[in-house]
Amino acid sequence: MDLTEKNVIEHLGELRKRIIITLISFIIFLTVSFIFVKDIHDFLVKDLDDKLAILGPGDILWVYMAIAGFSAITLTIPIAAFQVWLFVKPGLKKEEQRVTLAFIPGIFILFILGIAFGYFLLFPIVLGFLQSLAGNQFETFFTVDKYFRFMINLTLPFGFLFEMPAVFMFLTRLGIINPQKLAKTRKISYFILIVISVFITPPDFISDILVIVPLLLLYEFSITLSKIVYRKKISLDQPSLHAS
Repeated sequence: MDLTEKNVIEHLGELRKRIIITLISFIIFLTVSFIFVKDIHDFLVKDLDDKLAILGPGDILWVYMAIAGFSAITLTIPIAAFQVWLFVKPGLKKEEQRVTLAFIPGIFILFILGIAFGYFLLFPIVLGFLQSLAGNQFETFFTVDKYFRFMINLTLPFGFLFEMPAVFMFLTRLGIINPQKLAKTRKISYFILIVISVFITPPDFISDILVIVPLLLLYEFSITLSKIVYRKKISLDQPSLHAS
């Protein structure tokens, strides 16, 4: 076995270890979340005027598992980010290790902000708008399955989408991307974000706009942060180049 094959096997073994730790963390958080799932459910439906209906005995189990899974994903995010950092750590300089490690709290905070944006701002607006379309012509009631599926589909993607600034900063610090590349791919990125927005929102123009505008602003904010990180990276790399 040559050195290259040995390095590949070692990297795959390390990657496997990080994935296993992340999965174990998710299972632990899933179990804990399921223990408290009724309390989480009560919080999520506290503003509803009417009780949710169930159409079958399996509906409530699915909802409890979905809520517990939602909570477990949220709690696993910082663990997963830390495992990614540990995986790339050997290839980083001391300064890069310190700087990139500082991104992990930001990744978790941005995920929470994305969830909060989806749940507290977007979800009630879209739900209220759709209810207003029914007016007095239809008798509306929500099943527990449809209600939570709609809520999760509208909020969970924002947790990941709001990671964009931290991910761009992290990749810029590693030298994988730079603000020039992000600016050149702006049109393609806009198109992808618009497509994502259309897929995760109900089929109405208002909902699409409420999602598209924040995501495009978030992309521009990510480019700005990437420029700041890129300038700092250049200034830190220049002394080392002169020293060598």
